Amino acid sequence: MRILIIEDDREAREYLGKAFREAGHSPDSASDGLDGYALAREGNYDVLVVDRMLPKLDGLSLIRSLREQKVETPVIILSALGQVDDRVKGLRAGGDDYLPKPYSFSELLARVEVLARRGGNAGRGEATSYAVGDLVLDRLSHRVTRGGQEILLQPREFRLLEYLVRHAGQVVTRTMLLEHVWDYHFDPQTNVIDVHVSRLRSKIDKGFDRPLIHTIRGAGYMVRDTAK
Repeated sequence: MRILIIEDDREAREYLGKAFREAGHSPDSASDGLDGYALAREGNYDVLVVDRMLPKLDGLSLIRSLREQKVETPVIILSALGQVDDRVKGLRAGGDDYLPKPYSFSELLARVEVLARRGGNAGRGEATSYAVGDLVLDRLSHRVTRGGQEILLQPREFRLLEYLVRHAGQVVTRTMLLEHVWDYHFDPQTNVIDVHVSRLRSKIDKGFDRPLIHTIRGAGYMVRDTAK
């Protein structure tokens, strides 16, 4: 399940990202309303987790703007404002659920899973698998094949490949990989990314007639099929 966390508190944002990953989901995050709005419009998410009090664009305005743009992704609002009137305002703005702070992650996870089951993205054709050339990645079974041949990946390798193929044709920077695959919000000054990409490349590209994983010098990496 793809989840977008829009939360300005760094500690809370990192905690939620780690917790959702441990629960087997794929979270992205934004630290302010404008970035969150842009990601929510461009990304194909199952559920949005939105803090009500956000810089640059508050949570309720963000949700109203999404609904005006016909983005129907289910939204759960997190807020320290928990009175009945506050909840009503959140739901009337276009939210699907409202969870006051403090909350338990187990309850949040259960509510997110309920929203996802309601099929908020079913009509938008939420992908359960990705294909780039003859490479196929299945998110549900965690199975990867190329040319019909199954490729066995370690969990971190799968997450790395999934992030790359989700952004196929786009440059993925080291910072993006550190934040979304390793949950680092700083550069550890190691070659961890290079090592993992090299291992992944040996499994995905070795023995095939053309590479799919490309290094973009000075920028990052890109997955693309160069076949015409």
